Amino acid sequence: MSASLHLVLHRPEIPPNTGNLMRLSVNTGNDLHLIEPIGFDLDDTRLRRAGLDYHEYADVSIHPSFDAFVDEVSPRRVFAFSQYATRLYTDVEYRSGDALLFGRESDGLPDEILTHEAVTDRLVIPIASGGRSLNLANAAAIAVYEAWRQHDFD
Repeated sequence: MSASLHLVLHRPEIPPNTGNLMRLSVNTGNDLHLIEPIGFDLDDTRLRRAGLDYHEYADVSIHPSFDAFVDEVSPRRVFAFSQYATRLYTDVEYRSGDALLFGRESDGLPDEILTHEAVTDRLVIPIASGGRSLNLANAAAIAVYEAWRQHDFD
């Protein structure tokens, strides 16, 4: 992907979601970043089952904190995904080096991350009235494929 992204999971809790996102990152040419604490062991069989044989091909980095991620990676821009945001994820022109930041499955991103100075904007993926939330891996896939689509799947 000419518009290589940083897919960032803040404190992931569910191994199969992370395994699925390892597959996504390999198949779309993006890097996957995990912000600690991680709610499972990276050798978890559920993670490996969901990630199939992609685990060894995925470019996965682990960071002790969000600040450490920002310092080490220096993403061009950081887009934090939240059900409480008002700007649609489709209203952004994604660029190479952008980071797509997702919170943990149980409660999303905490306020201190949503308001962090490194966060460029907060984005929402709409859901139907009465819905509560999307699965983390599904939401990340929607965002990654929109960014890739904007670059003609190059």
